[in-house]
Amino acid sequence: MATFSRLKSGSWRAQVRRKGKYVNETFVRRKDAEEWALDIERRIDRQEPATSRAREAKLFGDLIALHRQDLEEVSKKIGRSKDASLKFLDERLGLLRLGELDRERLIKFGKERAQEGAGPVTVGIDLGYIKTILSHAAAVHGVTVSIEPINLARIALGRLGLVGKGNERDRRPTQKELDLIIASLEANDRQQIPVDRIIRFAVATAMRQDEIARVEWRDFDPESKMLLIRDRKDPRKKKGNDQRIPLLDVSGYDACKIIEEQGRFSNIREGRIFPYNGRSVGTAFRRQCKDLKIQDLHFHDLRHEGTSRLFEAGFTIEQVALVTGHKDWKMLRRYTHLKPEKLHTILGTRAA
Repeated sequence: MATFSRLKSGSWRAQVRRKGKYVNETFVRRKDAEEWALDIERRIDRQEPATSRAREAKLFGDLIALHRQDLEEVSKKIGRSKDASLKFLDERLGLLRLGELDRERLIKFGKERAQEGAGPVTVGIDLGYIKTILSHAAAVHGVTVSIEPINLARIALGRLGLVGKGNERDRRPTQKELDLIIASLEANDRQQIPVDRIIRFAVATAMRQDEIARVEWRDFDPESKMLLIRDRKDPRKKKGNDQRIPLLDVSGYDACKIIEEQGRFSNIREGRIFPYNGRSVGTAFRRQCKDLKIQDLHFHDLRHEGTSRLFEAGFTIEQVALVTGHKDWKMLRRYTHLKPEKLHTILGTRAA
């Protein structure tokens, strides 16, 4: 059934709710709005694309734009990584007509990406977003597209070794490497951001880089030694995934003392505890590793290191999850890279 409402601008908004679909459009004249609504109702009944945007979509780039607009309408923010992927796909495949995005073209795309240096995981992500765009257009707007070519292309590229799972990183920094990086950053007078302190905090808490940059003083309880992390990363829940974590002193670095140290350094006890751009922190970390000739070490490896040290301290998987925020305990198994010599410490603790 269609409804019509007069806007403050004088235009008319037509809204159609029919068979579980909702479509709206704005017109200068009510008569145009009524004619449009009648046409939309008929299209829904015939199971045709319900919106003018969908009807006008001829190119893959049109579907990318449609996907973005739909998410914007429901105030669903597109993450930085997805945004970059959509822009890339629009540049590479946006001018293709929907019928041209067949199995052969998708296989060719995957081979081209591999030749450009993209790994199996990256190519798989690209195909995943292509499938998301097409599935969205088909499910939400009734655009006639097939997902089968993507599934077949993924199988073919997988057989060629161009699509697949990435190798799990097991790189852990040695204590000597951490000491070198921290000491070098402390001695660098040009370094305005206390990256050395953030590194110690990352290992002490096993927090992600963006989480460290977001936590606020109001979320820190020094009495109970607890910290609230808001909107923690969770593939099943983008917002509202808040978690209180204990700030422990078992990794060689005391998280609570580091926060107090930061308070004395910044002389501020409101807003963000570490009010710095996460990218700048990562850049400084990479630059320092390069200067020290420390190979293949990423800032995210510090979360891995912090998690592994929790296991080395004798905590169980379910206890470690209370710190790291992992919902799937199977994911935590890859972090149990215990150093053999640590077994003596664990055994001694239990004996005591």
